[in-house]
Amino acid sequence: MKKIIILVTTALVLASCGGGSKAPRNLDNACALAREKPSYYSAMKRSEREWGVPVHVLMATIHQESRFVSNAKTPHKYALGIIPLGRQSSAYGYSQALDATWDEYRRATRSYGAKRNRFSDASDFMGWYMSVSSEQLGISKADARSQYLAYHEGRGGFARGTYASKGWLLDVANKVAARAEMYRQQLRSCGK
Repeated sequence: MKKIIILVTTALVLASCGGGSKAPRNLDNACALAREKPSYYSAMKRSEREWGVPVHVLMATIHQESRFVSNAKTPHKYALGIIPLGRQSSAYGYSQALDATWDEYRRATRSYGAKRNRFSDASDFMGWYMSVSSEQLGISKADARSQYLAYHEGRGGFARGTYASKGWLLDVANKVAARAEMYRQQLRSCGK
C-alpha cells in the first residue's frame, strides 16, 4: 500500500512539473526559450528547413498569436454584455489557425493527423502558410511585419490591403517585426 501511495504521489508531482503545454517562462529571450523548450526550437528549425521561414519570424508570430499557450482560444462574444454568443472565431492553439485554414493545410501537406495544440504541427503550419504567402503575394519569408499582416488578414485581405485602415493592426505588426528582430539578434548571440 505504501508503494502505491509513493507511486501515485510521484506520478502526480511529475505530471504537474511536466508542463507540456505550459508557456515558456521567459518570452522575451529567444535563447532562454530555446533552452527551456528545446523541442519547440527543434520544431521551428525543421519548419525553417522545410519552408524557408526563419525561426525568429516563426517565434515572433507564435508569441503574438498565443504567447506559446497550446490551447489558446479567442475570447467569447457577448450580447448586451452578459449573454454568451460563442467565441469570436474558430482560431485555436499555438498558431491560432482557423478551422478552414487548418483543414486547407492538412489537405495540402497530407498531414491529416496534425493538431493545432501540438507545437511541431503549429510551427509547420505557420511555415507552410508563410511560404505560400511568399509565393502568392511576393512577401519575403524574412519580412515579419508583412508576413504577420498576411497571416492575420488572410492572403486575400492582404492583397486587397484591408490592414491599411486598421491602425491597431499596423501597430501589432510593427511589434511583431520588432520582436522578430530582437529574437534574431538573441539567437545569433547564443549561436542558434
